[in-house]
Amino acid sequence: MTCYRRPPGATNPFTPCNRRDCLGRLAAWAGLGAGAQAGAQPSAPPGLSLASTWADGADPRDWWVSEKLDGVRAFWDGQRLRLRGGGEVAAPAAWLARLPPVALDGELWGGRGRFDLLSGQVRQQAADPAAWSQVLYRVFEAPGQPGGFTQRLEALRRWLPEAPAHDPVADGWPVALLGQRRVADAAALRAWRDQVVAQGGEGLVLHRADALYQAGRLATLAKYKPVEDDEARVLAHEPGQGRLAGRVGALRVQDGQGRVFRLGSGLTDRQREDPPPVGSWVTYAYRGRTPSGLPRFPTFVRERPAGW
Repeated sequence: MTCYRRPPGATNPFTPCNRRDCLGRLAAWAGLGAGAQAGAQPSAPPGLSLASTWADGADPRDWWVSEKLDGVRAFWDGQRLRLRGGGEVAAPAAWLARLPPVALDGELWGGRGRFDLLSGQVRQQAADPAAWSQVLYRVFEAPGQPGGFTQRLEALRRWLPEAPAHDPVADGWPVALLGQRRVADAAALRAWRDQVVAQGGEGLVLHRADALYQAGRLATLAKYKPVEDDEARVLAHEPGQGRLAGRVGALRVQDGQGRVFRLGSGLTDRQREDPPPVGSWVTYAYRGRTPSGLPRFPTFVRERPAGW
C-alpha cells in the first residue's frame, strides 16, 4: 500500500510514505469508508453540504471565505471521482493519480467563464488526456475529518498545495486546495465580492470556522452573490403564445421546499424548442423572495445534466 503526503516546502504535491504511516493516516479518515469500500453503489449520490444565502451586511469575522467557482461539484471518495448526482467521472488515470487516498469535496473548474466547455469535457464517457490537462480540481472540504472547518482546513493544507484565495487558477497544480482567508468586516467582504464579479467570477462562499461537516442545506455554509440562485425540478412545459406559439413559453418547476412557480425568462429560442425534460433539474437566478417564499423575478440559467 502506498500513501501520499506533502512535506513542508516540497516542490511535488505528494511524496510516498511507509505502510504503517499510511494505515494510521487512513484510519483517521473516518468518512472515507462507505464510498471506498468494495460493493459500494456507484450510483448512490454522496451526501454533500449545500450552501444557503449570505445576508448582506452580516459579520463575517467567524467565517473562512473563498471565491465561488462556476464549475462542476465533484466528490473524491479515495478511489472514484463522482458527481453530485452520484455518476462517476471518467477522468484519465494519470490525472486521478494526483489525488490522495482520502475523502475530498471540491469543484472541477476550467477558469472563470468556461463552464460550458468544462461541462462538455466532464460528461465525456472516454477521458481525453489533452482536454483534462486544462481541468482543475479545487478542493474546499475534507468530509471524513473530525472537528470544525478550521481543523479540516488544517488537514487539507497538510495534504494539498493551496491556490491563492485571490486567484484560484494561479497555482500550477491541477489539484489544489481552494485558498481560504478571513475577512475583517462586512465592507471588506462586499468589496472582495464585487472585485471577483468584476473579474468575471460568481461571488464568494463562506464556511463558519467551527462548523462540522454535514450533508444538506446548511446555515453554516453560505454563498454571497449579487444575484441569488437555486435549483428546481421541471414539472411541466407550458405552451407559448404569440411569438412563442408552438414552442415552450415557460417551465413549471418545483424547488426543494415544494414551492411551485414558473420559469419563462432566460430561455433561449433553442431551449424553447428543445426544453429541459420533465423531471430534470435546472438552475435559476432570482432577486429576493416574497413573504410566501417564492423567488422574485426568477430567471432560467441552465439545465443540470443528468447524474450531476
